[in-house]
Amino acid sequence: MKNIRSFLAIIGLTGLLPLFQSCNDNDDPTQNYQTALVTVCPNEDGSFIMNLDDATVLYPTNLKVSPFGGKEVRALVNYEEVQNVDARSTVKMVQVVRMDSIRTKETIPYMTDQEATYGEDPLEIVQDWVTVAEDGYITLRIRTMWGESTIPHSINLVTGVNADDEYEMELRHNANGDMGDRLGDAIIAFNLNTLPYMAGDVKIKLRWKSFTGEKSADINLKMRKQEADNPQ
Repeated sequence: MKNIRSFLAIIGLTGLLPLFQSCNDNDDPTQNYQTALVTVCPNEDGSFIMNLDDATVLYPTNLKVSPFGGKEVRALVNYEEVQNVDARSTVKMVQVVRMDSIRTKETIPYMTDQEATYGEDPLEIVQDWVTVAEDGYITLRIRTMWGESTIPHSINLVTGVNADDEYEMELRHNANGDMGDRLGDAIIAFNLNTLPYMAGDVKIKLRWKSFTGEKSADINLKMRKQEADNPQ
């Protein structure tokens, strides 16, 4: 389980105010700590599971339907295991205490006539427990300057920036003229499972414009196993 040791100071991003959509209005502060980062995966009958990482699946016992409808999203969750199981088990029955969705987006293809739309405003990627690549998703805690809170910033993960490497991408930030004097953080996730599937670790090269210049990072990611690769 990924543990969080402090509250995150998080403000709005990409037109979503507030950033999170909660499925629990409990005001008990002991229940407001999110303890894990998951992918909420809805089923056709409305039920859902939560992928904790590349191997572990959480089954909620106290929620029959996903609070986010038919959308697959990344989310922060506070949960409790409801029965003692082998610590090595990849399946856990849990009770959801609190769950907050993260703004979850698809990647977009690079197009020269949309360069201005993508934006070139700087941001930083924060090394944090929620900055992680798993289950075919990249989830990032980002930091930038903010102005008026009612003006949405746009964050996109752009593919097709290198014709020789389909796994090279750019994280682009368009502040829409809202680069103010407040330094703040936000969390955003991108679904990479729509990219061509590759078994095992995929090496993602991520580039972005920081406040100190261009930066890049190599990220190991496992795509979610396709059904065709897991016959019953």
